[in-house]
Parts: sequence; C-alpha cells; structure tokens
Amino acid sequence: MPINTVDIFGSDQVGIHLAAVGNVLFHPPELPQPSLDILEQTIELELVPTMIGGSNLVGALLCGNSRGMAVADIATERDIDALTSYGDVVVMEGGVNTAGNLMVVNEAGAIASPAIPRDGLEILSDVLGVPIVSTTVAGQDVVGSLAAANDKGVLLHPDVTPDEALVIEEILGVPPMVGTVSFGSPYVGAGVCASNTGAVSGTKTTGPELNRVEDALGFL
Repeated sequence: MPINTVDIFGSDQVGIHLAAVGNVLFHPPELPQPSLDILEQTIELELVPTMIGGSNLVGALLCGNSRGMAVADIATERDIDALTSYGDVVVMEGGVNTAGNLMVVNEAGAIASPAIPRDGLEILSDVLGVPIVSTTVAGQDVVGSLAAANDKGVLLHPDVTPDEALVIEEILGVPPMVGTVSFGSPYVGAGVCASNTGAVSGTKTTGPELNRVEDALGFL
C-alpha cells in the first residue's frame, strides 16, 4: 500500500514525529500496535523506536539518508551511539539544530535552511555524501517543514517560487510538485513521512490531497 493515514499520539503532524533515513524509519517509542502496523506496511522500512534527547519529535530533530544523518544537539551520547549503528552522525549545534525542520535530504542531494552557517553545510555535505545548497521554500527558512521528498519526487508548499523550485529540482534530482495535507495545511514536510515505496500523512488529509502526495512522490 503506497499511502495511508495515521496520527501519532493524536497529532496529524506525522512528519515531525517520524524520520525515514536510508533503510530505517525512526519513530517514537510506545506507539500503539495498529499505528506500527500501518507504518510497517506502508513505509516498508525497518522500524526503530527512538527518542532524541527525551523528545518524541524525532522527525523534527533528525534527518538523513543511507550514508549519514544530522541530529539536534539535544541528543544524548546514548542517542548518538544508537544512531551510529545506522550511519555516520553529525550533531548540529549553535541554536540551529532542529535538523528535520531545517533540511530535506534524499540520496541525490540536500537542501538546507539559510539559517545553517556555510561551514556547517560543508560538514553536512561530507557526512551525507551528497551536494547541499541553501534555499528557502515559499520565502521561509524552515525548509524541512515545507517539503517532503524521496528519491522519486518532492512535494512543496504551494507558494514555492519558480526560482526556489528550480534549485530544489536540480539538487534533489527529482521533479517538484506543490500540494497540501491535513485539510489544507501547506506544511507538507511536517505532515508527511515518505520512503521510496510509501508515505503516511495525518488522518485529516483528504482524498485529493493523498492523491497529490502519491503523484508527487512517484507512487502512481
């Protein structure tokens, strides 16, 4: 099943709770079994229960690909040790650290918030093993909340500009589309979690919105 809906602890903002990184889906512990079943059947990645610095907002604090990942500096040494089992890890520091909110990553490239310093971009590019560019989406810098990507496509905030879309298409190597989730929310990155085989969104997401997600991320 390429797409389904689920709420995480009563929230339809699944993208801030879930992080698909390479072959792994990091998710908060203690999710009910029906939710885990939906994630396993839809995302089709290894499920790994994880907290970052005691927070369940895993998707907001972590992002990456099969080569490596970036994590917020609230991560404990124990958190980091656990993550290194799945790839190289860079800790984002200096107050600009909500990795999942500030970056969008696939196997071809990464886009990053202008809030991330240039020397930080170089480190991130090395760890993720892909080129990285700094850009806004719809004029906003929380790019991870405004875009959802896999290796087939990227769904963007409806107000993304043509110049932004062009940069994103070039660096991620996938065609961009715009859409909404959760009955009209433009924060598609916060509302969707996707792998190359499937995606989940919150239960408020309408049928036409789900169809748009399917199309944008290459499931149709």
